[in-house]
Amino acid sequence: MTTIAIGGIMHESNTFSETPTDFAAFSQTFARNLVNLWGESHHEVGGFIQGATEYNYTAYPTLMTSATPAGRVTDDAFDRFTEMLIQHLKAAPKHEGLLLALHGAMVVESYPDGDGEVLRRLRDAFGRDFPIVVTLDQHANISEQMVAESTALVVYKTTPHIDQRQRGLQAAELMMRILGDEVTPTQALAKPPMLLNILYHNTRVPPMEPILTAAKQLETRPDVLAANVALGYPYADVYEAGPAFVVVTDDDPQLAQTEADRLSDMLWNVHEQLTLDLPDAAEAVAQAVQSEQHPVILVEMGDNIGGGSPGDSTFVLAALQRQGASGFVVVLYDPESVQSCIQAGVGADVALDVGGKADNLHGDPVAIQGKVRLIHDGSYEETQPRHGGQRYHNQGLTTVVAVGDSLIVLTSRRQTPFSLQQLLSLGIDPTAMRMIVVKAAVAYRAAYEPIAGQIIEVDTPGLTAVNPLHFEYHNVRRPLFPLDSEL
Repeated sequence: MTTIAIGGIMHESNTFSETPTDFAAFSQTFARNLVNLWGESHHEVGGFIQGATEYNYTAYPTLMTSATPAGRVTDDAFDRFTEMLIQHLKAAPKHEGLLLALHGAMVVESYPDGDGEVLRRLRDAFGRDFPIVVTLDQHANISEQMVAESTALVVYKTTPHIDQRQRGLQAAELMMRILGDEVTPTQALAKPPMLLNILYHNTRVPPMEPILTAAKQLETRPDVLAANVALGYPYADVYEAGPAFVVVTDDDPQLAQTEADRLSDMLWNVHEQLTLDLPDAAEAVAQAVQSEQHPVILVEMGDNIGGGSPGDSTFVLAALQRQGASGFVVVLYDPESVQSCIQAGVGADVALDVGGKADNLHGDPVAIQGKVRLIHDGSYEETQPRHGGQRYHNQGLTTVVAVGDSLIVLTSRRQTPFSLQQLLSLGIDPTAMRMIVVKAAVAYRAAYEPIAGQIIEVDTPGLTAVNPLHFEYHNVRRPLFPLDSEL
């Protein structure tokens, strides 16, 4: 039976963050543990594993490692993980190809194109004829190197990312067709000269919905193996930053380039319509207080944990406090306050200064007085398809502080708000709250949109501020919309 190696090295690196992502920041799974942990997930690695049954191959698990978005990956961590992957592959009794999960926006201290460097090292180790089919996050900053060093790329088609397992299956099927000499992948890249504001990354609505529809229609053609739309990751100051379109055909490079260009033009033709007009924290909270559509989801975009921010911004919390809002829940990364609550114990009254401790970009600590309602280990499970695809989550030791009829959730680890289980596991019914603050941009929608009475996106400062003009870019290609007025 055919044996295909599976694995992944995934990180989304915010180059504006000064917090390096070192070896200890990554979770790691190997061999059989990889199958146990990821097999039932909605992640593409779960799709790789399911593909073994669907397409009749043996999956040889190697390494799967990932870390919560933050600053650049250290050279030490990168070198160790890539070497682990290569050594696991060399130790395999046999394998005809590799299904590899990369993010596509990993930046390493010495390698701005971290994902491209992973693929280059694999090519050095195993040669040009070794098939490597790569899945990428839809927020990938796709480079020429990634295209050149992979056999084929398969990119998620949804943001929030709820199709990851399906993309893993797509990659698995394509790999088997390659190994069976049914197809010869040829891929082409097109990149419009722009950064796509993260406000417009929702693939369920324009401008992205019609483009993704066109990409899916392309894939119904027998000579098109994959039609990929990557939105880009605007918080990485690298040459490849920005949306990208990669079409993979069966040995037809001209068709691949023509269709990649066509998809690229669909976005570029509407770029001038992608304007930004969002309320600041004070205005957003005032709107939420007046709203009768509960719960109101206040999206604190400047502290988007999934984009690499610290998760302890206090701009919205301070506005809620100043305006006398009630019935809200806010989750903050604050290990120091967690320890204070644990020392006080459940039922104790506490006075705390919460949040605003990671840096000077996300507001000052906010003074609260309340009662410790719960101490929890921070673990929870998500069984539904949600952004990121993971099933098992751990936000570290967690406490809930009741401040009147509002709740402050304090965590010891940064945790993206992609699952309602983050609150439900703590005994909090999100549908019973008047307001919920989520530190995200678009990815939260898969979980929160179905319960939302109203959604208000908030233009707050921070490492993931929604407007690219808040940042100084030095390494992106120029000119680039909206950084340069001549475009």
